[in-house]
Amino acid sequence: MSGRRTYRTRAIVLDRTKLGEQDLILTMLSADGSQLRAVAKGARRPGGRLAARVELFCETDFLIAAGRSLDIVSEASIAEPHALIRGDYERTAAASAVAELARLTCFEDAPDPLLFPICSRALTACEQAGDRPHLDLVAAAYATKVLAHGGWRPELASCCACGDAAVSFFSATAGGVLCESCAHEVAGAERVSPERLAWLRALLGCTFDELLVSEVTAEEALGLLSLSHLWAATHLDARLRAMEFLAGA
Repeated sequence: MSGRRTYRTRAIVLDRTKLGEQDLILTMLSADGSQLRAVAKGARRPGGRLAARVELFCETDFLIAAGRSLDIVSEASIAEPHALIRGDYERTAAASAVAELARLTCFEDAPDPLLFPICSRALTACEQAGDRPHLDLVAAAYATKVLAHGGWRPELASCCACGDAAVSFFSATAGGVLCESCAHEVAGAERVSPERLAWLRALLGCTFDELLVSEVTAEEALGLLSLSHLWAATHLDARLRAMEFLAGA
């Protein structure tokens, strides 16, 4: 690597793409909140020095050499492995949904100081969740919070069409909650109960710590996951396969 500019950063591994027979292209969320892509040479080789250090969801300290098209991982040491996620089917599914959303909401050369800590906290919450409903709640909360931060905050206080405070429907395309009158004019508007509306507001307003100790039914958590998936897919204009899988798992 002599002669190449090198730099150090901590990053969360969000995605891995095979390159050749032994290498991987890593897509990562760096500590400054920007997206980073780099080649990990030999990372698919059994027993290779990088193999265990660039697993999905790992927070790793990297030494990276700048390349012409893609940077190259020179050294790596794990800072936080999020080890409790691996080997657990439901935790892996929830963490995959978090990583997918993180990848779609961070961008190269666009630092954002919130993105790394909230992703790290969401992955830790996937380890801490006591059951499947709370895993669904974590994924739903992360989607809602990170999209709201990016400019896609749902209107949850009053009808986003007329301003009426008496709301009973939700529409991703309309931008949030709707009163019954306005909902008739919006295709696909979904009726939501007062309890679900309160939960939608909690996804934005509560911390992960608060959500993890809250009482939530499996049906309510799955409903919130479905609404957050609809919101994210609509405004990111992307098919969220990991969230689809989580909702159907």
